[in-house]
Amino acid sequence: MNGEEEFFDAVTGFDSDNSSGDFPEASQRVTGVIHVDSSQSNGIAKAGERPPQENGIQKHRTRLPAPMFTRSDFSVWSILKRCIGLELSKITMPIAFNEPLSFLQRITEYMEHVYLIHRASRQPQPLDRMQCVAAFAVSAVASQWERTGKPFNPLLGETYELIREDLGFRFISEQVSHHPPISAFYSEGLHHDFLFHGSIYPKLKFWGKSVEAEPRGTITLELLRHSEAYTWTNPICCVHNVIIGKLWIEQYGTMEILNHRTGDKCVLHFKPCGLFGKELHKVEGHIQDKNKRKLFIIYGKWTEGLWGIDPVAYESFRKQERRDGPLRKAKPDDGAEKADGNVDAMPEAQETVQVIPGSKLLWRVNTRPPNSAQMYNFTSFTVSLNELQTGMEKILAPTDCRLRPDIRGMENGNMDLASQEKERLEEKQREARRARAKEAAEWQTRWFRQGSNPYTGTPDWLYAGGYFERDFSGCPDIY
Repeated sequence: MNGEEEFFDAVTGFDSDNSSGDFPEASQRVTGVIHVDSSQSNGIAKAGERPPQENGIQKHRTRLPAPMFTRSDFSVWSILKRCIGLELSKITMPIAFNEPLSFLQRITEYMEHVYLIHRASRQPQPLDRMQCVAAFAVSAVASQWERTGKPFNPLLGETYELIREDLGFRFISEQVSHHPPISAFYSEGLHHDFLFHGSIYPKLKFWGKSVEAEPRGTITLELLRHSEAYTWTNPICCVHNVIIGKLWIEQYGTMEILNHRTGDKCVLHFKPCGLFGKELHKVEGHIQDKNKRKLFIIYGKWTEGLWGIDPVAYESFRKQERRDGPLRKAKPDDGAEKADGNVDAMPEAQETVQVIPGSKLLWRVNTRPPNSAQMYNFTSFTVSLNELQTGMEKILAPTDCRLRPDIRGMENGNMDLASQEKERLEEKQREARRARAKEAAEWQTRWFRQGSNPYTGTPDWLYAGGYFERDFSGCPDIY
């Protein structure tokens, strides 16, 4: 097989084989953007009928059809030992290291805390809006905590839609490129309050003990009532001990959120683990105006929540803290497991965030379901993403992730079927690419087009509109 014919499943991490708990039975602001018509928010309701809440689902499921299984019989080292320091988009991984979701569905998890966008839209002051936007940006990575399984790499042309009338949004995404893998998404508020869009190109590398994912691509949030646009990029995610030892995740890097109308900027530092794990999961930063004057201090953990406080009160507290003397020094064996030289010691969970008196709670993570550990550490929101009830296949685009037989097989606990279907789909995509090459035809995206981000000027994929009119006659046959 030559390089032109190869199809690879991009790596985004690996899932832990430890599980616990009981598992019950098995605005035209962007060219081409459409306006929202909340009276026809899903485009499928008949006259006189109440539109379904989410793609025909009134009540969301609370568990997966089957629990995850042990991965103790699989060795990732045999695959990764030749790839140290290399980019991982061309490495095929066994299905055992997947989770039963597509990367397009993983992107949709940005919307779990969408109430923060609605809250931002209601705030009269730009500083208060930036606080909400910053909380939303951090909340978007919170679902990755303990989620060390890799989602399925989307097939070229694959899509995913989600309509949540109860949460006030609808969402569409498409895999617009295969090499490099690029996923484009677009979401809009059902009450005309926001647009949220972007394109993600995950750059992944293996460093011997860990896999590092850099989510390249600009994320844009527009608050329509205030004619404001905010842009940012997500931090780097690192999965430790992919070869041996207990898997654990950290996020690190700087996230800068810019309000393009006012010039205000929020600078957030996702702290690397550090010595003895004292900085694990911590996020610290501030909001500044266009003259770089600090307006608000933000702190917390991306796994727990965020708080904020006035800079004067913050400095006063820190001065008093220094006056009272240093905290107990960490000993060399504090905060880390005993480990040999082949393992990145996983820090013990540090005390929860020390909330400074007078602080304002900006966001707190949702509690996960009690059987989450046996459901790939999914949140309640995530558990519902691949739900497919009778009749939905008549409404969805034929390219929707929910219709992928390999993901469906894995979710149902049929690993042999999932593996066979994954191989079949990969070969089908290779065959389609060979046919296009023979005819000198280029792949045509359906719902997004290449362009420039209207605020940063950087290359981006913009929503072309029309998806929710539900004319799927020209969709490719990818499954």
